[in-house]
Amino acid sequence: MKLAAATALAALAGAASAGKDRRTFAVLHFNNKMLTRARADPIVSPGKVASHVHNILGGSGFSLGSKGQDLTNSKCSTAMIKGDNSNYWYPSLYFKDPKTGKLEDVEVFYTNAYYFFEPTNDDIKAFPLGLNIVSGDATVRTPPAGGAITNLDPSKGPINAVKWTCPRSNFNPPSWPANSDGTMAGIGDPGNKGEGVGFPDMNCDGYASPLRADVHFPSCYNPQAGLTDYKKNMVFPSDAGNGKKDCPKGYIHVPHLFIEVYWNTPLFKDRWEQGKGKQPFVLSNGDATGYGLHADFMAGWDEKLLQHIIDTCDAGTSGMDKCPGLSNGLNNGDKCTIQSPVNEVISGVMDSLPGNNPITGWSYGGGDGSNPPPPKSNDPTTSATQPEASNKPTEAPGKSSTKAPPAKSATDQPTKVPTKVPTESAQPPSSYDPVSSGPAPSGPAPSGTTTSATGSSLPTGSAKPSSCTPKVVTVWETVTVTGAMPAPTTRAVSNNSTDSVGGFKYAGCFKDTRDRVLKGEIRANLGAMSNEKCVSHCKSAGFALAGTEFGGQCYCGNELVGSEHLDDSKCNMACEGDASGICGGGLTLSVYSKDGEASLKDTKGRRHVHDHLKRHRSHH
Repeated sequence: MKLAAATALAALAGAASAGKDRRTFAVLHFNNKMLTRARADPIVSPGKVASHVHNILGGSGFSLGSKGQDLTNSKCSTAMIKGDNSNYWYPSLYFKDPKTGKLEDVEVFYTNAYYFFEPTNDDIKAFPLGLNIVSGDATVRTPPAGGAITNLDPSKGPINAVKWTCPRSNFNPPSWPANSDGTMAGIGDPGNKGEGVGFPDMNCDGYASPLRADVHFPSCYNPQAGLTDYKKNMVFPSDAGNGKKDCPKGYIHVPHLFIEVYWNTPLFKDRWEQGKGKQPFVLSNGDATGYGLHADFMAGWDEKLLQHIIDTCDAGTSGMDKCPGLSNGLNNGDKCTIQSPVNEVISGVMDSLPGNNPITGWSYGGGDGSNPPPPKSNDPTTSATQPEASNKPTEAPGKSSTKAPPAKSATDQPTKVPTKVPTESAQPPSSYDPVSSGPAPSGPAPSGTTTSATGSSLPTGSAKPSSCTPKVVTVWETVTVTGAMPAPTTRAVSNNSTDSVGGFKYAGCFKDTRDRVLKGEIRANLGAMSNEKCVSHCKSAGFALAGTEFGGQCYCGNELVGSEHLDDSKCNMACEGDASGICGGGLTLSVYSKDGEASLKDTKGRRHVHDHLKRHRSHH
């Protein structure tokens, strides 16, 4: 027995030292709420108020000046894996009303963090505690040197690790202006109609998939530069042949982190003119172009646990919470929030961006481009991960689709399903390299309420074909898996529908708000959604009402607070887990209850006077 055990251990050691021959990965989901939102950035502006607002996820040890040890001491984390107290953050998004010039914060639907463990001759090691990584540049207002094609290999041209994805039901007209050079509007990816650089000028109306921010992080850590020198401590790995990518000698190969963020931009779709080379969204750093998108990561992992995940887990689309041997267990619920370290207004309707950041880049709405340069901060958010190289973007992007077959994800958010399609080598640039196939990254878990989180290009390397050889790209199909004395009143509203699901009856279509009208449980993490699944969950949790929204979200509660009864036509999105069912719409809920009635509560006043007016459902 001892000999057998020793042999097994030796085999494991040999496998660990042999690098990786194929990509494995797992998607880290977050619980419902953002940790906080604030002008805070302990990497770029340690110990002081940052220049712009960030949405922040992860461990409660976060502060203006937090370091690795502070994260270790976190009391809770928004990450589903207990043992990940890391922090992840990115700029907030705002809508600038074309009519009034006022700014309104845009809600985050949800965020996902993909952990890729890719083919390499290196050993992939856990992030060291306190490692600071920044990807993207907050000061940029010009298009990438390599155009709109994703490239994560410095040996093949300028790094392009930051993009926007705009899933749509129809790409005619295109999401980015045709023939744009990026100086007046964003640029669409020539190999993928659903992706580009800079903001699109169309509403992203794909199946439960609004505008998405995509940020890849470098995965080669230079210990000589140290944990906190974010401008010098990280680079992307380079092609090592045989489909593998290696880090420079002396560097430590860490997981390839990719963050995607879904924003509730459809909420504003009727308030701006689309397809005119102009768009109304602005990042919190004052960027009206989208080129200044960026994200930050500070490692706070239990390193032994993360190493176990790297070595043993390939949970892929089902989520990191499905990895075997998670010794610390999981974080449950959405109770992990902290007070903002900066006391100021950062949401609602505002005259200017928090921090009074001027809006720069394209003139508002994509005008003449004659804007002043972005303001210089003492410590701008600049990633040092883009080495100088020739203008030869080579890594093929993933493609987004908006088809809506029933999702098979284990979460209630988008899932990417890869498909190989041949592409003529003459169509993209001559240096456009193929993308090797591999496990498909998947969708996110839920998070967020009004100011809380609710969250692509996924290239891998491969050998170069000859110029006459058909090339292969991986197509990522995105399917989602968002003082008067008024008396608060409660009144019952019924619906003539005879639909019955899981013992509950259909009560009707109701308006939702950014504060959420069903407050008992927000975005229950149930996988590919159906009305039956949501009803079963809410019913078993003791709630009187169950509501589905946006094709893939579930809400529970006992009354509808601040809602109103709508025509059934307003609930028009097929359920991601049951295409024959309707699961609400954009900020509309398909509501079910035991008797087919739903209590509406108006909360405008101070005094709580309840007037119960019951109207029973008719049966004709």
